[in-house]
Amino acid sequence: MSGLLRRAALGLLAGAALLLAGCASPQLAPQKEEVSASVWHGRMALQVEDQPSQSFSAGFELRGRAEQGELTLYNPLGGTLAALQWAPGSATLRSGNEVKQFDSIDALVAGATGTAIPVASLFDWLAGSNTPVTGWEADLSQLPQGRLRARRVAPPPAADLRVALDK
Repeated sequence: MSGLLRRAALGLLAGAALLLAGCASPQLAPQKEEVSASVWHGRMALQVEDQPSQSFSAGFELRGRAEQGELTLYNPLGGTLAALQWAPGSATLRSGNEVKQFDSIDALVAGATGTAIPVASLFDWLAGSNTPVTGWEADLSQLPQGRLRARRVAPPPAADLRVALDK
């Protein structure tokens, strides 16, 4: 996997984890379907305690829900680092000129980062429901201030995510 795609994959991990940020008041945006979806904006930082340790930070915009959505990651100047789109039966990761296809958002996350992320539970957390997930410890105590910290403790590698939502 190329360096840029690997950074985008880390961004995906961070982006998926950013969904933990549950207390922000989401704006509703219309979808093609009748069901509306939420939109979140902010910044995130992720450190993966692997060999070697890896870190990533980016701005983000998240639209949708666990079943269907889009996540765009931005550099500090506002340029797009990666764009992810998913729907039932397919998921796409675009980074620069590279495009990777997967059968699902879970497969995209696992293939891109080497580990599974509970995407559906992350959306629950974003909606303010502290759904327990094996291996994850989410600190939702600062959600009223738009801040979240979540740690993946199992399986290895451990990961530390910090999210700040735009108000």
